[in-house]
Amino acid sequence: MAAAAGGRAAPGAPDPWVEDVLGPGWSARPLQVGTGSEELATLVRRDVTRRPVRGAVVYVHGFSDYFFAEHLGRAWAERGYQFFAVDLRRHGRSLRPGQLANHSRDLREYFVELDQAAEIAREASGGKPLVVLGHSTGGLIASLWAHERRGSTGPELLILNSPWFDLNAGWFDRVVLARLVKVLARFAPDLPVRRLAPYYTRFLHRERGGEWDFNLAWKPFEPFPARAGFVATVRRSQDALKAGLQIACPVLVCCSTETGPSTSFHSRLDRTDSVLDVKHMIERAPLLGRDVTIKQIEGGIHDLALSPHRARSAYLEGILDWTDERLKVRAR
Repeated sequence: MAAAAGGRAAPGAPDPWVEDVLGPGWSARPLQVGTGSEELATLVRRDVTRRPVRGAVVYVHGFSDYFFAEHLGRAWAERGYQFFAVDLRRHGRSLRPGQLANHSRDLREYFVELDQAAEIAREASGGKPLVVLGHSTGGLIASLWAHERRGSTGPELLILNSPWFDLNAGWFDRVVLARLVKVLARFAPDLPVRRLAPYYTRFLHRERGGEWDFNLAWKPFEPFPARAGFVATVRRSQDALKAGLQIACPVLVCCSTETGPSTSFHSRLDRTDSVLDVKHMIERAPLLGRDVTIKQIEGGIHDLALSPHRARSAYLEGILDWTDERLKVRAR
């Protein structure tokens, strides 16, 4: 599909945007991110009616995940921000038959879709500031991208929602087994080596009494397996963070106040991060750059935007207010 710079359709080419699976008010378009015709990412857009646009937001989802949180896009749009979300290659809307779902041997490959999304978002907002919002694995990817793109192509603000800064496991798994997986990844990168427990995802879904309705083919109760190559690249990326990044823009790191068990069902799934360890996020956040703010959400779960109403509202209000204030300071 032909496109001009900045994501505009080339003269005479059809509009690349079509109505998204989320329905009216939402559009989507493919992003060519590899050499094969099936190597595509998907950019989702919340159609904005409020003007003037104050800026643009690009959301990056986590592992075994895709974008479905309509209320998140609406909240940004109501504040006057043009909202976009990326379904990374081999995730959600971008998953094609025969592909290993949600698998990557190098997280840096996702920089291609982030570069394209950032360019399209900036053009859509008329060159207004760009905010990148990353959740979990998306938070780790967005951090690496912001570090590499610091300068003219990087974001003006970076917000992280429960970022994956370390493996949620004991010392033996995080150190000894992680080293073995790095070696294994050289010979069998596609071999499944880990799988997240299903309890958190089941808790979320309306079918099991939760608040949310999402496509179980794209975000299944039994999460997609983490393969050796993926775990190895995540661990290398976390090692890079531990050594210290140099993100130039202000960063807001949001997380719950409490960690819950990640490998068993428990009664606090509705108010704890039951996927990752909050302590890791707080300990590693200062290593992102010089201007880092940490905001903990009482009663928040792993995806803070999907928390019960009170915590969800506190999170949304917190990130929107922080963005407004930081952009006001920047404009002075």
